[in-house]
Amino acid sequence: MTQTSTPPSTATVSIPVKRTPAPVRLLENFALPLLAVVVYAFFSFFPLSSTSFPTMNNLNVILGSQAVVALIAIAALFPLICGYFDFSLGATAVMAQVMTAGLMSVFGLPLWLSILIALVLGTLVGVVNGFFVTRLHMSPFVTTLGMSMLLAGLMSWFTGGQTFVSGIDPALIKFGSTRLAGIPVAFFITLIVAAIAWYFFTHTPYGRSLYAIGSNATAAKLVGLPVNKNVWWSFIIAGFISGLAGVLQLARVGSATASDGGTLLFPALAAVFLGATAIRPGFFNVIGTIVGAIFVSVSVSGLALSGASGWASNVFNGVALLAAVGLSTYLGRRRRTGS
Repeated sequence: MTQTSTPPSTATVSIPVKRTPAPVRLLENFALPLLAVVVYAFFSFFPLSSTSFPTMNNLNVILGSQAVVALIAIAALFPLICGYFDFSLGATAVMAQVMTAGLMSVFGLPLWLSILIALVLGTLVGVVNGFFVTRLHMSPFVTTLGMSMLLAGLMSWFTGGQTFVSGIDPALIKFGSTRLAGIPVAFFITLIVAAIAWYFFTHTPYGRSLYAIGSNATAAKLVGLPVNKNVWWSFIIAGFISGLAGVLQLARVGSATASDGGTLLFPALAAVFLGATAIRPGFFNVIGTIVGAIFVSVSVSGLALSGASGWASNVFNGVALLAAVGLSTYLGRRRRTGS
């Protein structure tokens, strides 16, 4: 007697995916720009700041200071997107600022050559950082933090504790104070760099590879992506953009003093992580970073004009950075799990 067996069922069970409603997604994407508008409106009507905050001069200060911070934030995006921090970006910008001023003031070099040398030095910092991280497999945290301390020490030695004020080409300072349609030209330079970075990240194989590396470096290597090469280039590009930010900072303020660059780095990091909560929540992105930089600049300016003490800006940057890191991490985890 034969026994027939029933083949196992091939039916599949579909697991419903919880999707975020469209209005909620829209609010998530544009919450930060709306918050920036709300903060600007608040300080415009707040009695302690209403007379000086909503003025064209203050808007120029906000956009001018935002330009340098936003440039460093864009620089930070390149290694951050592929999963690496670069804590030397602020010090690299200060180095470029000091070297551009010092080469003109001390050695009498022409403006174009001083800027070129500063940009090359900034790029070399990125080359060294990338070499240590990708070839020697050193911790990016330790590497870039050590580089930041090294650059701060070298610049203190180079300046002798002094501030470079004289001997700087007036054309550079004039450029830094130039306005186009009432807006500082430095802001437009930042927008141009941001547009180029946006194109790289969204329309080139290199930019998409950085996102793939940041998502899963092992998988990226298995599909043939040159992980070490691309990560190394991310540090190089970051160094170059930071050097450009330092030159722009010199053009804005007209002087250069040695420092560790923390006053530039931490607002930039706050802008980057705040940007990861907007436009494309859970992902580092250029447009969100620019919005984050404007939000930070507007908030700090409003606090200062409201009579807040000098420490208030540091407290705000710290709180904004902590909140942004926490929120962007949560949004990124939620996007990856689809819940």
